[in-house]
Amino acid sequence: MERLLRVTAIEMDVSKRGGCLMKSHRRTAIAQGTTEQYTTLSRAIARIRESLDLENLFQATVTDLRHLLDVDRVAVFRLWPEDQGSWGQIIAEDVRSPALAALGTELGDRSLAEDCNPYYHLGGIHVIPDLSQCPLPLHYQDCLTQLQVKSHLCIPLHQQDRLWGLLWVHQCCGKCPWEPSEIEFLRLMASHLGLALEWAEEQGKCQAQTSQLAQAARRERALATTIEKIRRSLDIHTLFQTTTQEVRQLLEADRVGVYRFKPDWSGNFVAEAVSPGWNPLMGNLPDIADTHLQETQGGRYRENQALAVHDIYNVGHAQCHIELLETFQAKAYIIVPILAGETLWGLLAAYQNSGPRHWYEYEVELLSQIGAQFGVALHQAELFEQLKHQKEELSLTLHNLQQAQSQLVQSEKMASLGQLVAGVAHEINNPVNFIYGNLTHVTDYTRDLLELVEQYQEHYPNPHEAIQELSETIEADFLKEDLPKILASMKVGVERIRGIVLSLRNFSRLDQSEKKQVNLHEGIDSTLLILQHRLKSKGDRAAIHLIKEYEELPLVECYAAQINQVFMNILSNAIDALEMSDRHRTPEEIRANASWIKISSEWVEKDASTISLGDRPSNSHKKPDLTQESSVVIRIGDNGPGISDEVRSRIFDPFFTTKPVGSGTGLGLSISYQIVVEKHGGSLTCLSQPGQGTEFRIEIPIQPLAMTSQAA
Repeated sequence: MERLLRVTAIEMDVSKRGGCLMKSHRRTAIAQGTTEQYTTLSRAIARIRESLDLENLFQATVTDLRHLLDVDRVAVFRLWPEDQGSWGQIIAEDVRSPALAALGTELGDRSLAEDCNPYYHLGGIHVIPDLSQCPLPLHYQDCLTQLQVKSHLCIPLHQQDRLWGLLWVHQCCGKCPWEPSEIEFLRLMASHLGLALEWAEEQGKCQAQTSQLAQAARRERALATTIEKIRRSLDIHTLFQTTTQEVRQLLEADRVGVYRFKPDWSGNFVAEAVSPGWNPLMGNLPDIADTHLQETQGGRYRENQALAVHDIYNVGHAQCHIELLETFQAKAYIIVPILAGETLWGLLAAYQNSGPRHWYEYEVELLSQIGAQFGVALHQAELFEQLKHQKEELSLTLHNLQQAQSQLVQSEKMASLGQLVAGVAHEINNPVNFIYGNLTHVTDYTRDLLELVEQYQEHYPNPHEAIQELSETIEADFLKEDLPKILASMKVGVERIRGIVLSLRNFSRLDQSEKKQVNLHEGIDSTLLILQHRLKSKGDRAAIHLIKEYEELPLVECYAAQINQVFMNILSNAIDALEMSDRHRTPEEIRANASWIKISSEWVEKDASTISLGDRPSNSHKKPDLTQESSVVIRIGDNGPGISDEVRSRIFDPFFTTKPVGSGTGLGLSISYQIVVEKHGGSLTCLSQPGQGTEFRIEIPIQPLAMTSQAA
């Protein structure tokens, strides 16, 4: 330090005596340069006020100074902190000749810093008109010689109370006496550059604080967004996937993943966000078995503790654990637990793959909060699933109650109808049987009386006049001819009544509460007999034509009364549809396109049950093999207005109806579906398109017992 002070004293003395060494043109420029100095200083101050871009500020300043002072080099030399190997580096420079350029050059070593920095820190300067005449430290002399310096002027730059760097002014072509005005001007310029450094430091602190506040705001927004997503969505997979992507971007990590434990405490990744260039882990790894986690059943994470590792190779991990992390391509990581209530569900992990990384406390805290919110989401989703399951159970119970209610209503209705029909049939059957039984005797008596009359006519050809008058009055010849016809027609009528009564009894089936083998054709015919009055023409509606295409069917084991109820519901709906269609058609349209109902039956094997009548194979007349499972298919179609897809998808729903209020309960087809599908293991389907009619397909399996009996 004393040596440097002696050098400075010599430099100042030489400066005072150096007027004779200055070139005449430079002396003239200095004498006339006061105005230019103020102009240069004003420009520097204006730059500082306009912008604190130190790189551009230093470069513009050294350029102005070099032209103003007419020297070979003006440079800003940045001093490095103690942990750097060199003394400093030239960070801004303007030179007269490109051969003198040294921008970016690092100079000196730490010994130079120890010799010179204390002196410059106290505000000392170096004014050396002739470097060859001044005894500087050897290292300092070497630095200036490396820069080809012949004359050296050095003024320190301070940032508040800290030595930041040096302002160098060099003549490289020869020695130069520095004028006091130049030195003072450079001191003033250095003080303004120091102010710029102070303001830049303050601005940097403000920017750092702003950046920290912005990062904190981003973290808060990310956390708020996660919480909002949890409140709005219960799709855990989507929530994990989107949140891991956002957290990865927020932490600027290479990978963020959600790891789920299995019952044996192994596990795997169920969600992942990975930056480009790294291998995805989700779906590409077998189950991960961490022996420590398996032995401790979650280890520290069960206690809701997080773990941040800055470098996996310098934390004391076991070799097997390091190898596992190398499989993840990880060099540093944070792992936080995901607790669903009190249970450790899994882990949330952030990995840095590119190299070691120092994790900040706020990063660990952010990941911990996200993991806690994941736990809330899991608990919430579990509660939602429970509520959903309860809702489904309640819906099923309500559905069963509605079905039971509808079945009860319809069953009571059909039971009442069956009882009424059976009662009427019974009451009609008694007098009909009496009449039918006596018709035979009446016929015989009548035949005998007519024979007696013929004998009288033959043996008494000339009866009494009164008898002749009576014979003419009652038209005995016509009576004798017509009376047998009347009796025959009465017999036919009584037989018809007996057939109707039998059909009514077959339809009601009050005596058949269990499954029995029945002829389905009889059930269809009985139903048609009851609906016969609706098939006839009435008022402005023409008769509905009935088309039957029956194949020979085996006896089918079923609940006959319930199957008859199905036929009744479907046929009634077909008649209703045709009647409604006729109301919207003119008489000419009705005559041109008469309404019809077509009933067809077939006996099919199970694998052929989907073949329609229009697509049956040529050998369809061959009966199916009774040793195989087979079924009977009944098709009931009409040429009515048809049904839209929207309505067709709901026609089997309870209480759904398209009929006007008071015209239907919406239970008929629903109960028919239950009877065919649930009670008989069959199928009931509807095929329809608007304007093309409707067809119901009833398939009832033939039970093995019935098939065996029929085969025998």
